[in-house]
Amino acid sequence: MVTRIGIHASIEALFPPAVLRDRLADVDECFRLSSASQTQSDDVGPEVVVVDTDAVDTVDALVTFAYDDAFLDADLEWIHSVQAGVDRFPFDELEARSIRLTNSTGTHGDSVGETVAGYMLAFARRLHEFRSKQERTEWAWSEWDAPFTLAGSSLCVVGLGTLGRGIAARADALGMDVTGVKRTPTPVDHVGTVYPSSELHEAIGDAKFVALAVPLTDETEGLIGAEELARLREDAILINVARGAVVDQSALVDALEADELDGAALDVFETEPLSADSPLWGMDDVIVTPHSAAAHREYPDRMAALVRENVRRIAEGEGLANQVV
Repeated sequence: MVTRIGIHASIEALFPPAVLRDRLADVDECFRLSSASQTQSDDVGPEVVVVDTDAVDTVDALVTFAYDDAFLDADLEWIHSVQAGVDRFPFDELEARSIRLTNSTGTHGDSVGETVAGYMLAFARRLHEFRSKQERTEWAWSEWDAPFTLAGSSLCVVGLGTLGRGIAARADALGMDVTGVKRTPTPVDHVGTVYPSSELHEAIGDAKFVALAVPLTDETEGLIGAEELARLREDAILINVARGAVVDQSALVDALEADELDGAALDVFETEPLSADSPLWGMDDVIVTPHSAAAHREYPDRMAALVRENVRRIAEGEGLANQVV
């Protein structure tokens, strides 16, 4: 039984851990059994505390941004990742220790979708270019043939889970011609044509924008390399809100430096933070954001809702929502 939930200090990367602790002040109510099967109505719900890595052995459950091997040696029943991606967690080791792992999939479709829409609007209306000119107090239009509208432009979304569908919905609303790629090419709302993963090259070859929204797995690591980049249109713009390792970053830099595509918007990188000496920082047609596409003032509320639901499920003996391991 979960009696003490730790909020790991690493959450500071997203928001103050104390904010989530405050949002979970009523978690004891979620712990109590429903009236239909109530036998322990006087039970006190779990205590919620902020902990660092050295103190994870004092809690039964942990809400975290980071992963540390110390988690394996603690007496944890459940770990919740505040990100959807859990590629940094060792599934086999967690399973061997009977530690359940849940993630935050399903909570970022709107924020990531709007971020990608923002990238595309910036490139279409040259907003990133004007922002740079503002820093130089330079009053000047872009080249006359550089601006365009998103209406009628094409977008291929690679990965049509929660993030990909959020991107597709907003692109469709902007009048874009949306196609997509997923393992099983069944219809998806707001996507005109869905290609199977085996037809990735065909799918990305005709799109003005290619947005990557796949999880990082053995199959998607290095998904976009030199060969795939060569398949893109010369005026294509690559957007990555998936994981850095989905793209061969060196091959992307080479393609950008050779003017083999028009630009890129990158929220994730092979190594984070992005090295200060990376050439990506200085490229005029590259937008760099610090893995922030999911940022939202309601982030703590969404995490608290997931934790509350799983506390209720634990109390009821049900399976956990968003369980990965």
